[in-house]
Amino acid sequence: MKPLPFYERMNYRSMLEELVMIIPAALKSSREEIIYMDHIKKGSENIKRDIKTKDVMFAFSSLSLLCIAVLFGLVVYDVLTIQSLLSFNKPIESIVITGIASIALLLFGVVLTFSIPSNSIDGMNKTYQDGSLSSLFIFMFLAALFEEVLFRGIIQNLFFVYTGNQWVAILSATLLFLVFHIQYFKKPMMLMNITIPSIVFGWIYVKTNNLLVPVFVHFLMNFGMTILFKYKLISLKK
Repeated sequence: MKPLPFYERMNYRSMLEELVMIIPAALKSSREEIIYMDHIKKGSENIKRDIKTKDVMFAFSSLSLLCIAVLFGLVVYDVLTIQSLLSFNKPIESIVITGIASIALLLFGVVLTFSIPSNSIDGMNKTYQDGSLSSLFIFMFLAALFEEVLFRGIIQNLFFVYTGNQWVAILSATLLFLVFHIQYFKKPMMLMNITIPSIVFGWIYVKTNNLLVPVFVHFLMNFGMTILFKYKLISLKK
């Protein structure tokens, strides 16, 4: 996808500025809708978070459909093109990138697991592996679909349309990706756990022009790490 000429980009300036202004509040609101946490006291210190999986999956599905509708509107109004969202010009390259990126991010996650003390991990992440295999599969896929359609499909593309610079777009989308995971600011080490993958997702989307590639890489990374924890193939550092 080529950036628009300057005079055309100016037509989208107000759109992008409004997006940047409302995105933190919107993401926080969405996050509150899709994550339901019941705080259960254990003694005087321990708190356990319980995720209502069915509610979360319904919310992720609804938000994914909403984001896809926004993408459709951007295509209809010629802000984006189908070719820039779902290009299949280089299928072999896309498959290779998907495999390499998935393995690399899984290894990155394993290394972090053995490096970061368990008290530096957000408590919500420790509950993911408790669900059934089928519910985990669906949950992880819907989460990856929603986040990639929003952050790569909409936000990164709009930043690129306005700035004409792919790396500015990737890093801007990553910054907002961090804001979306605002609970991780209480556990700063977790920020590294999402910053590097987010940059990778943005880069492989630019390389392939196919939004399905970062969706599947994101899904395989999350699902793979969850399976490793679920079956105790890896464990957090004490």
